[in-house]
Amino acid sequence: MSGISVQESTTGSSLQDRLQQAMNSVNSILLGKERQVELAFSCLLARGHLLIEDLPGVGKTTLAHALATVIGAHYQRIQFTSDLLPADILGVSIYRRDREEFEFHPGPIFSELILADEVNRATPKSQSALLEAMAEGQVTIESTTHGLPDPFFVIATQNPLDLVGTFPLPDSQLDRFLLSLTLGFPDPKVERELLTAEDRSKVLVKTSAAMSTADVQALQEQCQRLHASEALLDYIQALLAETRNSRWFETGLSPRAGIALLHCGKALAFINGRDFVTSEDIKRVFPALARHRMTVPHGMEVTVEEQLTSLLNQVAIP
Repeated sequence: MSGISVQESTTGSSLQDRLQQAMNSVNSILLGKERQVELAFSCLLARGHLLIEDLPGVGKTTLAHALATVIGAHYQRIQFTSDLLPADILGVSIYRRDREEFEFHPGPIFSELILADEVNRATPKSQSALLEAMAEGQVTIESTTHGLPDPFFVIATQNPLDLVGTFPLPDSQLDRFLLSLTLGFPDPKVERELLTAEDRSKVLVKTSAAMSTADVQALQEQCQRLHASEALLDYIQALLAETRNSRWFETGLSPRAGIALLHCGKALAFINGRDFVTSEDIKRVFPALARHRMTVPHGMEVTVEEQLTSLLNQVAIP
């Protein structure tokens, strides 16, 4: 890769090989979802968090568990329910009579990869327990700040809002997620393979780590060194401006969303073996970055996805 020393280039090549091996392992478990797997790894390398909105049973939990396995991360699953309390996520201080002091018992949030399963089934109070962790990599409990592991990656699953017992995520929470994906039903050929092949949970148990969390940190650093031209930055700003000026959206994308778009474009470019970002990288990640941040005005018979596709067609590529 240009712009990187020979030693770094050798290390980067080895790291990229392990990255591809990790992606191949996840694709062998979650069949027929290569695009979603690529975006999930882009989100991880861009130091973001991932939101997956879909019906139960399409592979959301499998994706999270497979990712944790192939990168060698300490993994915790938190089942969000209506009676979940913030302390169930963050931890609690328990008084030790023998020491005459309080001892902090960390909760499941102190893991490298968190699956927040059915996050919108919990109350807003419990949902908010993730805010500081996702934004700053730390949690504050009883006036004491505790650092979280690095890397720290949250994958949250969300049921469609028209299902019974769901609480919509506030905009501040949604903005903490870098990308939002849907998995959807498999095509007939893949579904037949799922019906006849070995159970995915058994395949997952046999899967070993292809890389380490130290590799993930190194990859995250290398992704940020990729070159973004002035023309590419112009393109990103044009996309942001179009979301803010269009009558088809309630609000436009924030500057933070623009920075996230660039970071995720760099990660996608790195995954594809380039040391520079192209407009195609930005176009590929843009719908997943914008769909959960945008809403269309009430009464319009169009979806956010349709309008994002139209927007990408309207904005000229430099």
